[in-house]
Amino acid sequence: MMNGSYVLEGYVPEFDATIVTRILDAGGRIVGKACAEDLCMSGSSFSSVKGAIRNPHRRDHSAGGSSGGSAALVASGEVDMAIGGDQGGSIREPSAYCGIVGLKPTFGLVPYTGILPVEVTIDHTGPITKTVYDAALLLEVIAGYDNGLDPRQPGNLQVPNYTKMLATELPGIKIGILKEGFGLSNSEDDVDTMVKKAAYQMTSLGASVEEVSVPEHKLADHLYTAIAYEGQVDMMMRGCGAGSQYKGYYPSSTVNALHRGYRTRINDMSHVVKTVLLFGDYLKQEYGGYFYAKAQNVRMDMIKAFDKVFEHYDVLVMPTVPFKAPKLPLQDVTVSEIWEQAMNTYANMGPYNLTGHPALSINTGFSDGLPVGMMIVGRKFEESTLLKVAYAYEKMRDRM
Repeated sequence: MMNGSYVLEGYVPEFDATIVTRILDAGGRIVGKACAEDLCMSGSSFSSVKGAIRNPHRRDHSAGGSSGGSAALVASGEVDMAIGGDQGGSIREPSAYCGIVGLKPTFGLVPYTGILPVEVTIDHTGPITKTVYDAALLLEVIAGYDNGLDPRQPGNLQVPNYTKMLATELPGIKIGILKEGFGLSNSEDDVDTMVKKAAYQMTSLGASVEEVSVPEHKLADHLYTAIAYEGQVDMMMRGCGAGSQYKGYYPSSTVNALHRGYRTRINDMSHVVKTVLLFGDYLKQEYGGYFYAKAQNVRMDMIKAFDKVFEHYDVLVMPTVPFKAPKLPLQDVTVSEIWEQAMNTYANMGPYNLTGHPALSINTGFSDGLPVGMMIVGRKFEESTLLKVAYAYEKMRDRM
């Protein structure tokens, strides 16, 4: 259970995460542990201490991070389903790069008990699968109230039979193409074009499709920087994976393992992790948490803006990542180049870690031999609608 890092090498937990218990109780068979990025702090797939995770479609390209191992295993057919963690896109990005389905559920729908946190206000875990049906099936198993062990969950949480709510037609569904999700500074034209085409194709299924603007979407990059980086310092370093003032379950053995690892193996961490922690600590030391506090406050306005849009639209659509999977970096690249590739992917995905809305990535096809992912975002706790739209699109795509 290394979490991609020498810091946790040799750690053996004494209990299963709640979602693991639920998978086993439902008849699932766990065949192995997937490789992840060093402490899950990279959006590419080269920072794990066990080596680069390679894209199944082109092995010199990234499989995405930080749950790249899970996505690569599913895409290559080694496993039927996998679990990913998502603090800024780490379920959706590798799913987009590998051409499969990745679902970040609504914040709190799936309990995080027993999973190593990164920042408790943006932590999510969810399915990575080959098909939308499989994502719905796995979500049925892992979602639901965890008897108060995870305070992020509402006490009246209900989990519908998502697999029985899928449909191949979308009459009455209103789809908004988010303007701010396209034409970014690092966007590739083929990605923007393919995603817009896929969205408009759903009019043939009975959906209405039109462009919509949510200017607050562009705030996410700045808010995410303050919340994620400062939060990771408090949670991962000072809190050794537990933090404080949290009313949920504390995995005490993980705290011990991280504390021991930081004292003995900290120099073995990747350049990406060291840079994140130095930057987060600098913000904390120089500004006393001011930017973290301000970002959390502004986030409330961002949530209101998206909730208001969802009064008129059932889902929003945009590219999961505005570009295709890049080549893995060479051995002699600079730290600046490593940082750029590890952290330039979050513009469209990070907003929904901040707001807590569910978001799903699905493949729209290939360009230059690499997959292109479309992200579908929905109302909180309405995964049934999100999955319905994705399933209908998937069936239409496969017929074409």
